[in-house]
Amino acid sequence: MEDGSENETLSRETGYAEPAEKPATKTRTRDPEATKARILLAAKREFARNGFGGARVDDIAAKASANKRMIYHYFGSKEDLFQTVLEEAYVDIRSAEQKLNLDHLDPPEALARLVRFTWDYYLRNPEFLTLVNSENLHRAKHLKKSEVVKVVSRKFVGMVADILDRGVASGAFREGVSPVQLNITIAAISYYYLTNRFTGSIVFERDLMAKEALAERIHFNIDTILRLVAR
Repeated sequence: MEDGSENETLSRETGYAEPAEKPATKTRTRDPEATKARILLAAKREFARNGFGGARVDDIAAKASANKRMIYHYFGSKEDLFQTVLEEAYVDIRSAEQKLNLDHLDPPEALARLVRFTWDYYLRNPEFLTLVNSENLHRAKHLKKSEVVKVVSRKFVGMVADILDRGVASGAFREGVSPVQLNITIAAISYYYLTNRFTGSIVFERDLMAKEALAERIHFNIDTILRLVAR
């Protein structure tokens, strides 16, 4: 039975001599989309916390107030569920990037905004980083099967290529900068800092997550990227 979606019959004795009325019936409308959304949210948290290998379908079902049968019904398998979670994670960040409307900004300002967005997104969505870490441990075997991620990623690379082309045309950027390499660098300078924040705080003897340290880092990131592409 779907979690809580079956009809529930509530009854009680009337306490009168005449025949009792029919038991009142309370019906919960089946809502497959709401169930799938709960499963995906619970799965995202479980996979982010324990990785693909350590996550358990039983735990996901319990936290989604669902059951294993419904998970397999909607998603097929644990691997398919993980792939769906990954796809949603990539679609979310890529969609948010497209909404920045960077084509209306001067190229240096557009690039600076993208660098800041990436930093802020990683800070607000730490589970994205841990999901990516887990998939890399599995050599991207789930993403290899995803056409969705390929499509949204091509759009992102195209968006950055357009910023670079406009920057070259305006004289602000040098020629020959690869949008793919630039994308990797923008992600890396934020990704490394945040995924190594605990060890880095010990090695460099400072709290890398202190407010002042975070502000210093994003300023450094923006300056680094703009210097990299400057003419």
